[in-house]
Amino acid sequence: MDEFGNKVALITGGNSGIGRATALAFAQQGAKVVIASRRIQESEETVSLIQDKGGTATFIQTDITQAVQVKNLIAQIVNNYGRIDYTFNNAGVEEPVTSSVEKTEEIWNSVIDTNLKGVWLSMKYQITQMLKQGGGVIINNSSILGLVGFPHVPIYAASKHGVIGLTKSLALEHAKDNIRINCLCPGGIETDLLARNLDSLGEEGKSKFISLHPMGRLGKPEEIANSVIWLCSQSASFVTGQSFVIDGGFTAQ
Repeated sequence: MDEFGNKVALITGGNSGIGRATALAFAQQGAKVVIASRRIQESEETVSLIQDKGGTATFIQTDITQAVQVKNLIAQIVNNYGRIDYTFNNAGVEEPVTSSVEKTEEIWNSVIDTNLKGVWLSMKYQITQMLKQGGGVIINNSSILGLVGFPHVPIYAASKHGVIGLTKSLALEHAKDNIRINCLCPGGIETDLLARNLDSLGEEGKSKFISLHPMGRLGKPEEIANSVIWLCSQSASFVTGQSFVIDGGFTAQ
């Protein structure tokens, strides 16, 4: 509480799943939380969950694929709170699980614009502010599919591989600016996004996917949120440019 009290945390895609769990975790630590998302109702629900527990939270509707909206998001946060201490770039979209030759240019543009361009734009304006204020911490949400391939979702995998490259490169660029940048590579996590993909596989396909995790289960959003909090804390003060795998053993195989 002492470390995070009165600090400001921005979570993109904080309307559900991992983003919502992380927003709640930051609020529990005493931080002021800002939710950025395209989805209004779910984001306002996250804000209410935080406020009902006595925390401080606001929602700013933002499409992270649009530079002007991201720039305005950062400006509004600074105008309201004076600074941005922590950011969790979590907003992302899934890819239809179909044969790769059936993919369309529209699917490519949608996935890459949100999952990769959106993270780049977010960091561009977050870093600009953090340089002005003397530092900050950025966490990007990649995936185990940023480390390995997987059939039928090549565009999603490409976008998440790109997030790791962005993380490493910008972490090196700003290592001496008191700006730490890391990313997470979650395995299968119990979120609406994953559920939509698993539903398309049927019960047999869903069971097979879960079995790929040696622990025999999917992860929980709170398990990812706890890692974000640690990476933002002083306990991780010498950590930058790293990709943390939280996957129940998936990629150890």
